[in-house]
Amino acid sequence: MTEDNLKNKTISALSWSFTDSFVNQGFQFIVGIILARLLTPTEFGLIGIITVFLAISNVFIDSGISDALIRKKNTDKADLSTAFYFNVGVAILLFLILFFSAPFISNFFSEPDLTSLVRVLSLNLILTSFAAIHRTILIKNLNFKLQTKISLSAAFVAGIAAIGFAYYGFGVWSLVIRSLLYSLITTTLFWVWHKWYPAISFSIRAFKEMFGFGYKLFFSRIIDTIYMNIYNLVIGKFFSAADLGFYTRADQLKNLIVINLTITTQKVTYPVLSQIQDDNVRLKRAYKRINKTTMFVTFYLMIILAVVADPLIITLIGNKWLPSVQYLQLLCAVGILFPLHAINLNILNVKGRSDLFLKLEIIKKFLAVPAIIIGIFYGIKIMIIGIILNSVFAYFLNSYYSGRMIGYPVKEQIIDLVPSFLVILTVGIITFFIGKVIILTSFLMLIIQISISVISLILLSELLKFEEYIEIKKILTDKLKPLFNKK
Repeated sequence: MTEDNLKNKTISALSWSFTDSFVNQGFQFIVGIILARLLTPTEFGLIGIITVFLAISNVFIDSGISDALIRKKNTDKADLSTAFYFNVGVAILLFLILFFSAPFISNFFSEPDLTSLVRVLSLNLILTSFAAIHRTILIKNLNFKLQTKISLSAAFVAGIAAIGFAYYGFGVWSLVIRSLLYSLITTTLFWVWHKWYPAISFSIRAFKEMFGFGYKLFFSRIIDTIYMNIYNLVIGKFFSAADLGFYTRADQLKNLIVINLTITTQKVTYPVLSQIQDDNVRLKRAYKRINKTTMFVTFYLMIILAVVADPLIITLIGNKWLPSVQYLQLLCAVGILFPLHAINLNILNVKGRSDLFLKLEIIKKFLAVPAIIIGIFYGIKIMIIGIILNSVFAYFLNSYYSGRMIGYPVKEQIIDLVPSFLVILTVGIITFFIGKVIILTSFLMLIIQISISVISLILLSELLKFEEYIEIKKILTDKLKPLFNKK
């Protein structure tokens, strides 16, 4: 595939993937706002506890197999069918484990309702496992258009149903129904709209080959998933379900932007970069462009989100969620670096260094333990500050090794990113002071601050002829032009 063709295919895939993430998550965000007004922080906290166990289980179900399939240049029916049966088999086993261990989980957190909630929500594992290979095939082929249609359809139906159940007093079960219905519809549509069916066979050879690459990623992701969710467990155990509700709501607001941006970029760029894995010159050039453009967007979104956190939370979900404001502002500092971790680690996978990926995860997570322990004694805010410090160290560690592989050292990466950061920090300072000198209602303040930030960013970027801004502007113009031409 030529560089121009690869670029065009990447832009198309990114466009659909961004549509999927941001339209889908945007709708789910709106649903979440409505549910937050109908439900209590405690009810969200209970689901936050269960999410930890489901997240860890999903890593076991995949076990790095999907990455192995995407990276492999030629996959056959045996590879795909073997992966399918492995995913479903592990999902059923984990469902049974969670089903019978639910009373122990309930006792550990001193929350009686958790027993039935865990048992019902664990059905998600089986439902999603049946569509895992369909999704992997589409990602490998850079077909994000169909994935977008499926996820948007499921999100709409599940969201409307959840609001209805919450309105009629079903409480926490409305969140359970939303999750299960989304998984059920998604899986059904994958089977109906993407005509792939597994063969009745399981290849030991194919499994050994895939797991040989994937098991190191599996251990890495287990470590990373436990680390990403350990805070929910700690807060749920040593504080209260309400405290966990405030924290998870702040984390979800941050994740709505940064995690979706990262996942969108990562799942498109991984198969793209895998196609040029043996050409370091092209790999560095593509990686550099992705890095700079992604971080330009991330810097803006995270800095402005931190600035408008107070009026945002009051406007969207009400004064009862005010304790989430400071958590959100601190978590934005974590979110700024998150895409950098993922993009750097993508290079290790592309180069087949899942062993190094695993070693780095062990080192980084081991160094995070003190922050967790300190947080237990000194509170959630101190715990988040510890996460920030660990995130900075993790970036330097990740970028050092990935940079060495493609001739893109840490110093050069930072030099490339500093201009974006300074421009957007200036925008953030302007937006912050606007909020201090003008006294209005939270809603009006939110509108004015966001508007000022957008105008300031465009003016500064146009004045400085900013490369990343021009790149994004060109992509958007190329995509929107056909819509206007039709008129």
